[in-house]
Amino acid sequence: MEKVFISAGKIRGLKALADENGRFKMMAIDQRGSLKRMLAKVLSKEADEVKYQDLAEFKTIIIKVLSPYSSATLVDPIYGYPNAIKYFTKGTGLLLCSEETGGEKAGKSGKEIKSSLISDWTVEKTKRTGANAVKLLIYYRGDASPDVVNHQKEIIREVGRDCRQYDLPFVLELVNYPFLPDEEKDNATFARRKPKIVKDYVEEFSRSEYGVDILKVEFPANLKFAKEYCQGEFDGVKREALYDLSEIKGFCREVTALAGVPWVILSAGVDIDEFVENVRIATKSGASGFLGGRAIWQGCADYYPDKEAMEEWLSTSGVNNFKRLHQLLQEATPYFEHKKFKGFPNFYLEKKGPDWYQQYES
Repeated sequence: MEKVFISAGKIRGLKALADENGRFKMMAIDQRGSLKRMLAKVLSKEADEVKYQDLAEFKTIIIKVLSPYSSATLVDPIYGYPNAIKYFTKGTGLLLCSEETGGEKAGKSGKEIKSSLISDWTVEKTKRTGANAVKLLIYYRGDASPDVVNHQKEIIREVGRDCRQYDLPFVLELVNYPFLPDEEKDNATFARRKPKIVKDYVEEFSRSEYGVDILKVEFPANLKFAKEYCQGEFDGVKREALYDLSEIKGFCREVTALAGVPWVILSAGVDIDEFVENVRIATKSGASGFLGGRAIWQGCADYYPDKEAMEEWLSTSGVNNFKRLHQLLQEATPYFEHKKFKGFPNFYLEKKGPDWYQQYES
């Protein structure tokens, strides 16, 4: 069997993100813009009126209660990490995000998105915090304007280069969005195009030039338009049937075939019942787990700013959400069984030998 050589930091980081069986059951609480909007509704305010302390307290409570149930927790360096640092559990991995929230409107229509990195934050700083990995979210459409596509690709390359330099795993999160005249966030046209959009970006960013170690991928269909769920099972809204579950499982298997690195499914703000089905299908089709956010914890927002009530919801309903997801992980592909690694016995430390310590780059 061919040996696979991996750097020391990436080996240690991947192991820290996964559970003892090599599967990822990760939680995301790095939201900023979307979380401001969520709390604004609860507080009857405008999003820009939501205070720093509101986000800091909200994130801290979630991390305190739910982080122990995750194999790794993703936070931001602005509101989350500095306020919740005392509550990260020993044995739980840590990811820090690199992207600025939202993005710059671009393209002829003004509906395309250019991403940017957090000002005054670097991969080097992430390394110094003790984090185990870097996460970058990029809004991406391969059919966007060439200057937008190239801009997004170059940010990914930049973070990939920095992760190689500082020897941290690079988790790339890709999110598509509607921008063409006939597309809207939840319309049939956009849902019909989603499988191809997802498969195309998985293939592109599996290329070694980007230096990605884990792909955080959208479910490659919209279950609300599946024949088996289009009568409103998730949200009470009836929709056109665009595909059935057998086709959707095929889409997931195609993602697995195209992914040059292990991949995990993201929650994209859907409710827990839909996310459970997404995870069930994805893990049976080759995904190595999940990195979920709002689907797991968003119900506690209804109780903010009552911190005690939030903790009660999280320690009951929130924990139950996690346990439902844990039950699905038995069929997930351990990251070391991915075709990139071909099994844990094939892991070899890069440049291993008597002079490894001399060759290892600082």
